[in-house]
Amino acid sequence: MQVDAMKRAAVAALEEIKARDITVLDVRKMTSLFDYMIVATAESARQTKALANNVLERLREKGVHAQGIEGEQTGEWVLVDLGDVIVHVMQPAVRAYYNIELLWGGTPPLPHAGPWRSGPVAEAPAAP
Repeated sequence: MQVDAMKRAAVAALEEIKARDITVLDVRKMTSLFDYMIVATAESARQTKALANNVLERLREKGVHAQGIEGEQTGEWVLVDLGDVIVHVMQPAVRAYYNIELLWGGTPPLPHAGPWRSGPVAEAPAAP
């Protein structure tokens, strides 16, 4: 599967279970380990685990098998390694504390009033 199709499938899997503040970072100019980092917020440990599992299932249906998954025990931050795409599903406090978007050249999500993400998925520009 091509990387862009994998990225779109992962985002669709996150949206399917109502992930909030989905951000896609193009990190190709910053690292050779992976091409895209996707960060999403979940409201509970249960939703965090469900989102990560949905990404795994949807990508498995398309023939992509995860190289690893971390954080399922606590559910505060689950990382799904799809090779060229890394997916971080985090609870709000953990996401705010680690602020990984800023570390990788993006911008953190803006606070909002509603429980679910509204508007389009934020795509951060490629690093210079």
